Amino acid sequence: MAFLVRGSISTVRLWSRSYASMSKKGLVLGVYSSEGKDEVKFTPYAQKYSESTAGKLLEQINICGPIKSGQTRIFWELGKFPAVAVAGLGDASKWDELDEIDGAKENVRIAAAAGVRALSANKIAEIVVEDMEHPQQAAEGATLANYKFQAFKSKDKQTPLPAVTFAEDASGKADWERGVIIAEAQNFARVLMETPANHMTPSIFADTVKQRLGAANVEVLVHDEAWAKEKKMGSFLSVTNGSNEPPRFLELTYRGSQDEQCVALVGKGITFDSGGISLKPSANMDQMRADMGGAANVVSTILALAQLKAPVHVKGFVPLCENMPSGTATKPGDVVYAMNGKSICVDNTDAEGRLILADALCYASTFNPKFILDIATLTGAIKVALGDCVSGVFSSNNKLWEAIHEAGSQTGDRVWRMPLFKHYSDQMCDHNGYDLNNLGKGKGGGSCTAAAFLREFVPKGTPWLHVDIAGVMGDCSDQSYTGSKGMSGRPMRTLVEFVTKAGGSA
Repeated sequence: MAFLVRGSISTVRLWSRSYASMSKKGLVLGVYSSEGKDEVKFTPYAQKYSESTAGKLLEQINICGPIKSGQTRIFWELGKFPAVAVAGLGDASKWDELDEIDGAKENVRIAAAAGVRALSANKIAEIVVEDMEHPQQAAEGATLANYKFQAFKSKDKQTPLPAVTFAEDASGKADWERGVIIAEAQNFARVLMETPANHMTPSIFADTVKQRLGAANVEVLVHDEAWAKEKKMGSFLSVTNGSNEPPRFLELTYRGSQDEQCVALVGKGITFDSGGISLKPSANMDQMRADMGGAANVVSTILALAQLKAPVHVKGFVPLCENMPSGTATKPGDVVYAMNGKSICVDNTDAEGRLILADALCYASTFNPKFILDIATLTGAIKVALGDCVSGVFSSNNKLWEAIHEAGSQTGDRVWRMPLFKHYSDQMCDHNGYDLNNLGKGKGGGSCTAAAFLREFVPKGTPWLHVDIAGVMGDCSDQSYTGSKGMSGRPMRTLVEFVTKAGGSA
């Protein structure tokens, strides 16, 4: 996976020869800029470092002109670090109010990422990052940028990644460490999503999660097909019919508080989606290895919460299977029964995510949770509606919507509310021969009818959110620190922020 830093990276060399091959340690500093002004405003840490160079750093920046937001310049042999990358923090006020984002924090993520990438491109093996007045966000940007999926490349062809650490004399070390934990958990989600489907089957996914989360004191139960049959999960099992890979159902428990009621997180875990008998087009079908992005988000969110020792009680529910065509696959028009007894006509086997989530929602409801949040790469329609910069949220509870909306603003991974009108429910439920169809009657509104379908499996009175992340699954153009190519692991940081705050008060 390759990453490009937005904006240009210019290199100022103060000596006649390059120190890139000789230097092993570099520093990332932040500098603010305002449009139309040539003045340089350092962060407090960068100001001290500039003073330690007897003003030479400031002098060199002034020679070259302002460093704009997201841009980086590298200065050699200035101060105690052989290489100093000065990254532009821009002007947070330039973020429009309608962008619904904390611009100061987002600029820090962008700048820290740009600085790390610039030094890494110059073969700097050890990179130190200052706090940039927002140490958690600096850690997030730096850690997410210092990621490259190359698990299947020959060892001699893999690109070494630098060691990234926090400046010893910077402030906010605890916040930095929090940011590293969260970003590393998101990188774990990215690895799960990026791994080819033959190396990330339901069984391998379950084993990987059991090993990783078990080490973080999360209880991980791996249920098999016989258990699902015993629970009468006919909707979930109908999707597994066409595959030789056995299904799994993960049940995760993190107890960070003594609260009896849990927060329930449900994640779609289709480890490969061919569409089943309703076969997808061959173009880009390989991307469907990441159709378990919802599952990856749930497990990585719980991993981060556990490592942060967040004071919440959370349970995760992850149905895992493949959706494949074969002589035993579910046929269009077949009728199956969900755990709550409702009958479903499967008119399109490629609308399978809602089928496995239906039973997972039913099972999650048996624990009487404070609220349920399900997350899934559910519909291509959400990308048509919202593009690749925001997740769609359907919520039955205004307070929870407001909480997740604010969380998205703080993390830079935004969410947008979508409707749960009765109109969409009627399109899914108004049938003579069965209770629901997995396709809506009308044209358009595919994300909305999918949400309406899922709503039928959440008990009335249970607060619920459905997060459709198909648009931000991968190849996103809005976050330079996660890159424009590859699977993103989004919006995991928003879930961590949301559950931490809403989980203790909702």
